[in-house]
Amino acid sequence: MPFLDREFLDVAMRMDASHKMVRKGDAGPQRMEKGVLRQAFDGYLPEQILWRQKEQFSDGVGYGWIDGLKAHAEAQVSDRELAAADKRFPVNPPQTKEAYFYRSVFERFYPTPAAADTVPGGKSIACSSPAAIAQDASFAKMADPSGRAVAGVHEQALSG
Repeated sequence: MPFLDREFLDVAMRMDASHKMVRKGDAGPQRMEKGVLRQAFDGYLPEQILWRQKEQFSDGVGYGWIDGLKAHAEAQVSDRELAAADKRFPVNPPQTKEAYFYRSVFERFYPTPAAADTVPGGKSIACSSPAAIAQDASFAKMADPSGRAVAGVHEQALSG
């Protein structure tokens, strides 16, 4: 866990926040997220790894797998079931077929009300919280547990 090292954290937290911000259109390391960190590893990692597109956590398994899960959830959960989600799951009911499917699997293994209380409620994009979604007006109309709804994030993978 090198990024939990106290000395590393001390340096990172004392760094001027403007040096950690993404500046689109910049030709330097600030053109993308984690630019300062990427620059620190320049010469130690191959360029194609060091400067590759950052993936959402859920897509680390591959785009086809996520699309397969979404299709499977669509086939498993009917419109009628989703419309009655608040009856089956009165605590934090799922808002999409994908979320409903995941919640159904969770419930099979953890059927108690206490377990249901641990499941976050509200809209989610790639496991973000409702508070995080409120920070971006374009997210307010979306609900996508796998995060694929975020426009432009996966352009390279989807066009290739």
